[in-house]
Amino acid sequence: MKELAEQYKQSTEIFLNLASSLKFDDLDRADSEGWTPRQVIHHVADSEAQSYARLRRLIAEPGTTIQGYDEGKWAENPTIGYRNHEIDSSIAVFKAVRQSSYELLLRMEDSLLDQKGIHTESGEYSVRDWMNSYINHPIDHANQIKKVLSL
Repeated sequence: MKELAEQYKQSTEIFLNLASSLKFDDLDRADSEGWTPRQVIHHVADSEAQSYARLRRLIAEPGTTIQGYDEGKWAENPTIGYRNHEIDSSIAVFKAVRQSSYELLLRMEDSLLDQKGIHTESGEYSVRDWMNSYINHPIDHANQIKKVLSL
C-alpha cells in the first residue's frame, strides 16, 4: 500500500509542477480536441474532488453507488467557467484533495483495495480500480498539456 501511495504522491507532484510552471499565455492554447491547459486544470481539479468523495464512499460504505459525471458538459458550462476562470483555486483544490487522499492511503490496510461499489458508468468498481485510475489521471493530463504546448 505504501508503494501505491507514493506513486499517487509522485503523480500529484508531476501535475502540480507542470501547472505551476505555465505562463499566462499558455493557458488558452488549444489542442486538436479543443481543450486548453486552463480547461484541463479545471477538469483535473473537479475530477479530483469527485475522487476524494469516491474513495471515502468505497471505504466507509462498501457496495455504494459511485456516480459518474459528464466531464464534457462540465468543461463547456459557462457558469462552471473552465474556459475563462482563473486557475489558482482549481490548483488549490487539486493540491488539497490529493494531499488528504494521500494521507488516507497511508492509513489504509491492503485488504481495503478489494472493497467495491458500483460505478454508474463502468459497473463494479474497487478501491484498487480507484488507485489505478487516480494514480494515472494527473499524469495523463500533464502529458495532454505538454502536447498542447509541444513541451
